[in-house]
Amino acid sequence: MGMTAAFMLPHPPLIVPEVGKGEEGKIADTIQAYHKAAKEIGEAKPETIVLISPHQVMYADYFHISPGKGAKGDFGKFRAGKVKMEVPYDVEFVEKLCRVADIRRLPAGVMGERERHLDHGTMVPLYFVNQYWKEYRLVRIGLSGLPLLKHYELGQCIQRAAEVLGRKTVLIGSGDLSHRLKEDGPYGFAEDGPVYDSRIMDVMAKGDFGRLLEFPEDFCNKAGECGHRSFTVMAGALDQLEVKAERLSYEGPFGVGYGICSYIPCGKNPDRNFGEQYEEKEKKHVLERREKEDAYVSLARETIEEYVRKRKKIDMPEGLPEEMSGKAAGVFVSIKEDGRLRGCIGTIQATQDSIAEEIIENAISASARDPRFLPVEPEELDRLVISVDVLGSTEKISSLEQLDVKKYGVVVTKGHKRGLLLPNLDGVDTVEEQIAIAKRKAGIGERESVELERFEVVRHY
Repeated sequence: MGMTAAFMLPHPPLIVPEVGKGEEGKIADTIQAYHKAAKEIGEAKPETIVLISPHQVMYADYFHISPGKGAKGDFGKFRAGKVKMEVPYDVEFVEKLCRVADIRRLPAGVMGERERHLDHGTMVPLYFVNQYWKEYRLVRIGLSGLPLLKHYELGQCIQRAAEVLGRKTVLIGSGDLSHRLKEDGPYGFAEDGPVYDSRIMDVMAKGDFGRLLEFPEDFCNKAGECGHRSFTVMAGALDQLEVKAERLSYEGPFGVGYGICSYIPCGKNPDRNFGEQYEEKEKKHVLERREKEDAYVSLARETIEEYVRKRKKIDMPEGLPEEMSGKAAGVFVSIKEDGRLRGCIGTIQATQDSIAEEIIENAISASARDPRFLPVEPEELDRLVISVDVLGSTEKISSLEQLDVKKYGVVVTKGHKRGLLLPNLDGVDTVEEQIAIAKRKAGIGERESVELERFEVVRHY
């Protein structure tokens, strides 16, 4: 017993006839594939279905698992309120999953429920499953803003819980693909949209799950994808299992990609330990970077490691370059882990007597005091990529034409509110985006006028 099968399934509400009212005929291949997948689930007769939905409750640093004995839902939001369903939850599975996640120090649990009713990312797949099999209990899980590797680890926890309980378990990774395939689609067209769909369908059709972890975050964001994290959890639930992978369909007539694939485990294969492989690759990459780090980044790393391990602030080392010990400037220290921002704190102008002291103060703050993130833990240190930006002086400007998103950082000011964004950041391609993000950071309204300043930086990797 354990993982019996897994399915990558989209969740367009219009695929439900009472919602689509004939429009569903434009995705006939998807409907046919959906019935095939649902029939396979029916033939497997799972005791438990674990369903990962992007439209479940989502937190930045926590995986929410729906609590209670069950839930109801309907398609009232899509003008089909008569289409209803009610599902029982597998309470024992949820309890075991929470314990397994706790042992792995993975932030997952039943706290923080904001909406008890079933979401459409859950109901659309179950609408089809219920036509072939209803004798299951559901485990319903949301996504998080944590790195992809953490989503893979959640999948491993699901696999472990299923094995310990001896449950015949099917996992559904609910998720659409790019939402930016056509100009008249829900989010317009982006060049990365079709590219993403092509790449993800190649990965999923082959069951080549290691590549899931290598998709850059800014690429996924630009493509407007929906289900990547769901699919990554599913991959983790199939960790070290040989699988028979089958691509059942792909369509995107409405500007949104819909892909369906099935995965049937057929024995153990320790070489399909994609999470471990990715982690080792990342550690090697960070080690190679460390060997090339200059004095600025080395000082930031030494500061972070000492503070995270011992909660001690280091003294300014001797023998630093003169420009670090004898000059003062504003400094930003940025930390990334698994390609995602893990902390970033800085000062626009010098607050210490030297750049070195500025780095020490801001490195501690970036690792332990960035309000957007939990403090860095010791086990993360080997995976951190650190950069240090030393800011030049700011100068006032009067127009957007005086900005260059690759060369200049920007400061926006409205009264006592002031926001800053560094130059040459992943995913920030235009001056307009740069200013909009700086405004949001400062709590300034999107349409409010602001005073603009620009500055250059020297970035140290």
